[in-house]
Amino acid sequence: MIWLGLAACLAWAVLLLGRGLFWLARDDDRDAATLPVPDPWPGVVCVVPARDEAASIAATVGAVLAQDYPGALRLIVVDDRSTDGTAALALAAGRGDGRLTVLTGAARPAGWTGKLWALQQGVGAAGAPDYLWFTDADIHHAPDSLRRLVARAVADQRVMVSLMARLNCESAAERWLIPAFIFFFQMLYPFRWSNRPSARTAAAAGGCVVLQRLAFERAGGLAPIRGALIDDCSLAALMKRQGAIWLGLTERVTSLRPYPGVAPIRRMVARTAFAQLRFSAALLLGMLGALALVFLAPPLLALFAPAPAAWLGGLAWLAMILAYAPTLRRFRLHPLRAAALPVIALIYMGFTCESAWQEWRGRGGMWKGEAGPRADRGGSATAGQG
Repeated sequence: MIWLGLAACLAWAVLLLGRGLFWLARDDDRDAATLPVPDPWPGVVCVVPARDEAASIAATVGAVLAQDYPGALRLIVVDDRSTDGTAALALAAGRGDGRLTVLTGAARPAGWTGKLWALQQGVGAAGAPDYLWFTDADIHHAPDSLRRLVARAVADQRVMVSLMARLNCESAAERWLIPAFIFFFQMLYPFRWSNRPSARTAAAAGGCVVLQRLAFERAGGLAPIRGALIDDCSLAALMKRQGAIWLGLTERVTSLRPYPGVAPIRRMVARTAFAQLRFSAALLLGMLGALALVFLAPPLLALFAPAPAAWLGGLAWLAMILAYAPTLRRFRLHPLRAAALPVIALIYMGFTCESAWQEWRGRGGMWKGEAGPRADRGGSATAGQG
């Protein structure tokens, strides 16, 4: 047990000191207002893929069209076969604004994910702007959001800049599970590493991405990643081969999508978790073992093992609490909630196992009634709409 405690302590020492200080959870966009002003401001086309987003599309369209951006801005909403009046609500939100176009999306070809195919159609209609701005249909932007993003892209010569939207955190399920989602994402993809041109790590947040169009076209556009379930990080890896990229946390871009219970959070995680493991059972077992060492062993040792293994477990548990507390503070939650992170990690391990189970059943990547593109190989691309 002593060796297990030592291993857990070593793991947390590496996480605290050796992964880009990811756990500090700082607002990386705080310096945007001091960036040099582009002269002239480049033209931008915003593309919003939308499938059954009646609850939020009007707010998203209104926020994009309300940007105080000094350059040319157009908005293309791609209605991906919605059945809830999304297209009509988008048109109504932008009525009288000639910058808005609403496209009716075509059926998804084999091998493409629904979101990437919708984005592909929007890119095809965008023409030749200097920058493309991909944002989801459930994202709200502060009026200066685009101005700050483009200023960073130009001043820092980044071919891609992205912001991690602040996720909804109001229901009990959200308060317990959503901060951990951000914590685990940063642990897996340390933002400092992603932002360093020499590092291999590449990450983005798909809800808000600005791309230099010429670099995007040099990379081959969306076609090389057309089947990627984790499309944002796949796009980041693609773009980082063309130049420097940047990803940061912010309070100025917020998600409008509520998660009123555990089930929708479970579905969100299960959709892509096994894809992150490259659909490998061996990697799944390795991941479960690593998470058990890092998150489960410390409290079990601290509560049930004899000394000195219990002391080592307690030390690792304390390191876990200290690491998670800054993320909780970002969500205005009491830092003592961090003591429950082992239980939350166990829940996420369950979500990941479900992701693998759904993939083995041929229902992997399910989103709004449609399975992921891997199902196409079995002759059935959808489970619901075609």
